[in-house]
Parts: sequence; C-alpha cells; structure tokens
Amino acid sequence: MNFITGTHLSRRTFLRGAGTSLALPLLDAMVPAGRRWTDPMRRSEFTRLVCVEESMGVAGSSDWGAARHLFAPAQAGRDFELVADSQLKPLESFRDYMTIVSNTDCRAAEAKRAEEIGGDHDRSTAVFLTQAHPRQTQGSDIFLGTSLDQLHAQRFGRDTALPSLEMCIEGIDRGGGCAYNYHCAYTTSLAWASPNQPLPAIREPRVVFERLFGAGDSAEDRAARRRADRSMIDWITTEVARLRRDLGAVDRVALDEYVDHIREIERRIQLVEARHATGEERAMPEAPSGVPDSFEEHMRLMFDLQLIALQADLTRVITFKTGFDQSNRTFPGSGTTRSIHGASHHGNAPDHLMDYHRINTYRLSQLGYFLDKLRSTTEGDRPLLDKTAVIWGSPMADGNLHNHRRAPLLMFGRANGALEGGIHVKAPEGTPMANTFVTLMRNIGHPEMDTFGDSDGALALDFPGQASPARGGP
Repeated sequence: MNFITGTHLSRRTFLRGAGTSLALPLLDAMVPAGRRWTDPMRRSEFTRLVCVEESMGVAGSSDWGAARHLFAPAQAGRDFELVADSQLKPLESFRDYMTIVSNTDCRAAEAKRAEEIGGDHDRSTAVFLTQAHPRQTQGSDIFLGTSLDQLHAQRFGRDTALPSLEMCIEGIDRGGGCAYNYHCAYTTSLAWASPNQPLPAIREPRVVFERLFGAGDSAEDRAARRRADRSMIDWITTEVARLRRDLGAVDRVALDEYVDHIREIERRIQLVEARHATGEERAMPEAPSGVPDSFEEHMRLMFDLQLIALQADLTRVITFKTGFDQSNRTFPGSGTTRSIHGASHHGNAPDHLMDYHRINTYRLSQLGYFLDKLRSTTEGDRPLLDKTAVIWGSPMADGNLHNHRRAPLLMFGRANGALEGGIHVKAPEGTPMANTFVTLMRNIGHPEMDTFGDSDGALALDFPGQASPARGGP
C-alpha cells in the first residue's frame, strides 16, 4: 500500500498481489487532514466523459415519428412533456439530469461524391464523435479526424491507468472487407486517437475486467487462476484486511461495498463462461464464450465495469458502441420479433415504424441501469452522475432513408456544472451536431475550442432566465 506519510491515504493507492492491481474509490482517508470537502461545482475539476452510440437512427427521426414526438418533445425549454409513446419515457426519472438536443444534423456522414452514395452504414459510426467525413479507402490511408473523447483523454486522461476505455456489444465480420470501398475501421471504431488511428473496442466482459485489474502477470497466470476457481479478490485478501484496520468506520463500509461489487461482477462473468462451456446450443453461437447471449445481461455487465472504472479513477473517458450498422439481432424483450436492421427499413408503414420504435425504446431503456448506478454512487459529497457527462446518440437519423438530418442526441449528468439538465434544446434547422459538441467541450475543460468537425458555431445548452432544477446541498 502507498501512503503519503503523516497526512492521508494517496488517491493513487493500489492493492497488489499475484499480478492483481486493485485501485480504490475516493475515501475520506484520501482527504488531507484538516481539509474539508469542497463543492466540485464551484471549482475547476475534471469531468468524466462517457459516449454511447446507437446505430441506425430512431423511429422518432422519421417524419411520421417526429410528428408524434416519439423522440423529441413538442416543447423546447424546461416544460417539455414526454408523451406516453416517447422513446425517452423509460428514462423520465432522470429528467433533471437529461439534456435533449433535437434537430441537429450529422452531414459529415452524407455522401460527398457519387462513388460514396449508398455507404451511409459504412461511414456513420466513425462520424459520430469526430463529426468529420471519412476518406473513402480500403487501404492503409484511412483518414478522418480525432474524436472528442480522445481530445478529452489527451487532456485529462494522462494521470489515469487507462487514458480511455473502448467497449462494444457486437462484433462484426464481413469476410475480409467492408462495403462501398470503405475500410472496416470506419464501421467498427467510435474512438479515433488521430485521423488515421482508430482504437479497437472490447466486447468481452472478462477482457475488460482483466484490463482494469490485471488479475495475473501473464495469460498463463490468468488462465491458472480461473482454473483454480478463485476470485481476483482472493489474491489481495491480506492487503484489503490490512487497509481496513487503518480506515474509519465510514471508509470501511465503502471499501467493503466496493470489494463486494467487484467480486459480484467477477462471479457473473464466471457464470456466463460456465454456462457457455456446457456445449448446449446458444442463441448467439458466433459470440465468444464470455459474451452473454442476453443483450440486457451483456449491457449491465459492461455498465457495471464502466462504473468501477470511473469510480476508481482508472479512466475518465469511455466510449461504448451498443451495436453495429446492419445488425440482424432481435430483441425479444422489446415486444417485437423483427431484427433491428429489418425494422429500420419500415417503409413509413405505421405498424412497422412502431415495431422499430419498440426496439429503439427497449435499447435506450438499458441506459437507465447505468444512470441509476452513477446517481446512487457518491464521491465525496455528490453523486458520480453530477461529475459526469454521458452522451447518447446516433449519427444516422431515419434508418429507412439512411439520412443524417434530425439525428437523435441526448446528454445526461451535470458534468460538474457544465450541464443543467431538465432541458430540451431544439436547434434551428440545419444546425450541425458538432455545434453541440463545441459547447460541451468548452464547458468541460476545453475553453479554447472554437471549431470541431463541421461546426459553424456553438449551440447553447441552457435557457437564460429559466429557473434551474433543484440541486443537492452545497
């Protein structure tokens, strides 16, 4: 253990044993003696950034769906109403943390030349966080832009074990090449460290777990530990017990809850792996053994891993791709048996549009699990959700038309005061989505950002003169 002598426990304390490295959440013992907690809303502090991409747009971006407010509410400002069929209805309990941005465009995902027509699915993912137009190529000369998550990581991720963490739910294998002469990196990669450096995303919860905690000095060590059926926590039991003796009562409870949470995540991963080792037929036979067949189970595991990573300050920047374009996956929990890609081509038939909307609503509802965890996890004197910006959106708007106008975008959290929440911002016609990102990035620690992607200005994310929603104590 690493203590700063005579003062307090270091924020960078790690418990180590047998190749395992366990970072700790913020504890009272990490506050120097004689100092009180200060309100992070009133001081400069890093903001955690989580970016979640939804593929293929939403039903609410079609003309029919927009007229019925399936995504964007009718009213702008604070007094917006979520109609009974709204895709946002399952997240209404997070209204005070919700910033709805409607009517913005991802025109960088549109075809610029005749040869690019038809390649919207192959461009979209790469555009979402870069707002830049991909160079059409199958070769090594890929070129795009640096994504906003990586700009944030370059400034605020250097002090963490993982400057950023890239995760996904689905794999993609198109047999050696992607369509319309686009490199597959454009289809699979949300995060771009530079215009020609895409960052691969991790699909398996076990791989993410071992990225966070080590859990072995080598692949052989990790395999041996799994064969021994021992938890990663078992390798550092002595260190945990030693630390507990030096902590106050409140910190002991926090440490126990944190360790138990990690142990429970590992147990759930082991259950998935054991279930898939029986040889029984799987719903997703092509998926690795550590990937749950259940979309909901997979999402929750990945969200729990993200929570731990943020809570322990192992990373401050996460990207999460929840599907891939043209996926034929079905979602029994949504109430329809149609595949997501098939349903996206609804032909403007109301019944088919509502099938797609059911899938959209079900998929977005999974985010509520993560938001609830962030809201109920306290760091210092405030919920983690107050210190985080969660971006959710799609670079495609109406999947039936493959267009990128009126693309859906949401933000959650308070981002240390950068976001007020409880607001619907309706942008003027033709506003680039990039304008939203310019404003957000300025407010979370990039004040020098004048442009980003194809931005032509900045979109205000507040409403002067309107009362802000009630917040917690000072």
